[in-house]
Amino acid sequence: MTSHLSTHVLDATAGGPAIGIDVVLERRQEAGWVQVASGTTDADGRIGDLGPGQLPPDTYRLTFAVASYFAARETASFYPEITVTFEVEGADHYHVPLLLSPYAYSTYRGT
Repeated sequence: MTSHLSTHVLDATAGGPAIGIDVVLERRQEAGWVQVASGTTDADGRIGDLGPGQLPPDTYRLTFAVASYFAARETASFYPEITVTFEVEGADHYHVPLLLSPYAYSTYRGT
């Protein structure tokens, strides 16, 4: 079974994949956020199967733990973690890429 969600982290300053970043997927509940899945970016900066085959429509967030990534490269950075909150509305695959640098980031809904 293929996951409903994937992500890809690219390091804009290094010009390549961001390897070894821990990522947590959570779903919003009345009592707070509940972890659904977690993973670590691979040699291509990807997590291809993050979570179950189907995510029910709801609000989710991905938290990328980037402090240790930059610390390992002896690079100062502004963000210890980056959280991207998004809504799942249907059965389509969701791909949430992150373009990363020490003092900025961007994201979008990919394909």
